Amino acid sequence: MAVRKPIGTITRGTTNPNRLRRIDRFIASQPLLRQIPTPIVVDLGFGASPITAVELLSRLRKVNSHTHVVGIEIDRERVERGLAVAHEHLHFTHGGFETPLPANLAQQADVIRAFNVLRQYDESQVAAAWQQMQSRLSASGILVEGTCDEIGRLSSWVTLDKNGPISFTISLRLSELDLPSKIAERLPKVLIHHNVAGEKIHDFLQALDLAWQSNAGIGAFSAAQRWVSTCKQLVAAGWPLIGDRKRWRLGELTIEWSAVAPN
Repeated sequence: MAVRKPIGTITRGTTNPNRLRRIDRFIASQPLLRQIPTPIVVDLGFGASPITAVELLSRLRKVNSHTHVVGIEIDRERVERGLAVAHEHLHFTHGGFETPLPANLAQQADVIRAFNVLRQYDESQVAAAWQQMQSRLSASGILVEGTCDEIGRLSSWVTLDKNGPISFTISLRLSELDLPSKIAERLPKVLIHHNVAGEKIHDFLQALDLAWQSNAGIGAFSAAQRWVSTCKQLVAAGWPLIGDRKRWRLGELTIEWSAVAPN
């Protein structure tokens, strides 16, 4: 039987330890991690080093000790590096957006994390890649697709279920933050070219900056309190922020996808 060619292209594979801590923290907060007996979580396009898959498993097993993480790479040499550290709960396999899973595991993923992968693709390729990954999700599964800077200070992502995008999240290191719109340089591919006048993501980042600036005085107490006040101001202005408000103190906010989706 012919071996099917993975869907996708080899990307730069840049990675650093602790780079994806903000995304890991978000995934760990998802109720499904506690509700599913044996969660299958995919680190798709883990890069030149398997460290992000190793860290993801370490963080998620604190929530559910039965979690399995599967690192998937289209570059066979990267898979070999992963296999050198694989164990009962940490798996590595060759593949792309079609998201192949080891035969000894459930054949649908509960979470797929695809980070700093589509950034290197054309925007016209995003929808097809999303659909490929969504088709591999379990009934309650989610896809978390986005990007971050090299050391994880600026992160943003779209969360999707099997039917489509649900929300957009920003997570920032608040200390020494000038303006939240700095995230513009690290928006997911689906949004990065839409940060222009007349687009919803541009309007949102403008409103976010204004709220951050107007709460500057609260920064004397802490950057976290300033961010919380910023989020409260956005809600009061009608922006549909969703999720656990306790996460605001982490420099994170999540908004309904419809509020920022491309026109």
